[in-house]
Amino acid sequence: MPKLISKWNYPTTVRFGAGRIKELPDALAAAGIKRPLFVTDPGLAKLPVVASTLKILDDAKVPYGVFSEVKPNPVESNLTAGIAVFKKGKHDGVIAFGGGSALDLGKLIAFQAGQTRPVWDFEDIGDWWTRANSDAIAPIIAVPTTAGTGSEVGRAGVITNEATHTKKVIFHPKLLPAIVIADPELSVGMPAFITAGTGMDALAHCLEAYCAPGYHPMADGIAVEGIRLVFENLPKAFANGKDLVARAHMMSAAAMGAAAFQKGLGAIHSLSHPVGALYDTHHGMTNAVFMPYVLAFNREAIDERIARLAAYCGIKGGFDGFAKAIVKLRKELKVPHALPGLIKGLDMDKKRKALIADMAVVDPTAGGNPVKLTKKAALTLLDNAIAGSV
Repeated sequence: MPKLISKWNYPTTVRFGAGRIKELPDALAAAGIKRPLFVTDPGLAKLPVVASTLKILDDAKVPYGVFSEVKPNPVESNLTAGIAVFKKGKHDGVIAFGGGSALDLGKLIAFQAGQTRPVWDFEDIGDWWTRANSDAIAPIIAVPTTAGTGSEVGRAGVITNEATHTKKVIFHPKLLPAIVIADPELSVGMPAFITAGTGMDALAHCLEAYCAPGYHPMADGIAVEGIRLVFENLPKAFANGKDLVARAHMMSAAAMGAAAFQKGLGAIHSLSHPVGALYDTHHGMTNAVFMPYVLAFNREAIDERIARLAAYCGIKGGFDGFAKAIVKLRKELKVPHALPGLIKGLDMDKKRKALIADMAVVDPTAGGNPVKLTKKAALTLLDNAIAGSV
């Protein structure tokens, strides 16, 4: 019998439920934040959901600043600009408000504003996080408006290095927000495309965490229930964006995916990260495109696990039935079956394919794949995703 030895970490305080955004001033006080910087993306900044949230702060007489220079795949220049605003406004904490991009960048602003070393020195490698000055990290309140990344309960942030066009995962335990306000009413206005992409991101997190090797029954249990919630509720949220029950279940599934993937991710993300960095594609939708190809590649190592998962989700046919259910779900959500449907005018030569494969095998998520991801395997998966051949 193998030694059952592992290390488990689970998330923070989550104030979950419709209407709980009204508790934002109280959450700030509980976290010790008196002068927050409100970080969101430029699209959200123009919408009523931000205006109504800022009014809550105004009514509570909370002084705040706003920063919204956030790209869909955040880059270092976004971080630098955000830190400048944070320091100029003498802010003492961050409200990270929005989808994964805004959440990640908001968290990284709170983290990096007080550091003296470059952000790349804190990449999720070994114990690099110990290089940071923990006392200089500002507290964070996270408010998700999408149901995908689960960054609101994560201890990391993803940022693209513009010089190398590579996505880097920055890790520190204090990147975990002090308090999360998960209010499904905030996601009601989300467009169908974003609903689909973010929802498939949540599914990718749960699925890859469940399939990752290692002993972590708590993560496995959370991942399995997260997958069930996605299958039952994502089509409903996609078809009717005002379905608050479906939105709430998807917000739960997103947080569950992020809680579970501390166990590991895999080749879906390993391939999605370089493609997203090079082509600026939507991360969740890119995961969705790669999903069936990676699932088939991993079959030998996960056949029995997926059969158990399928049974729990009420899907007949074991691995084959589950694989078909994934393809059916993608079709229902209008996810492109192959990369050319996601990237218009895609013309990927051998040199670019080799670059993506090289980036994939060194991506931090590659080590969690149940089958070793070699450069040859990455190239094959990429070719399959381009051709649409599962």
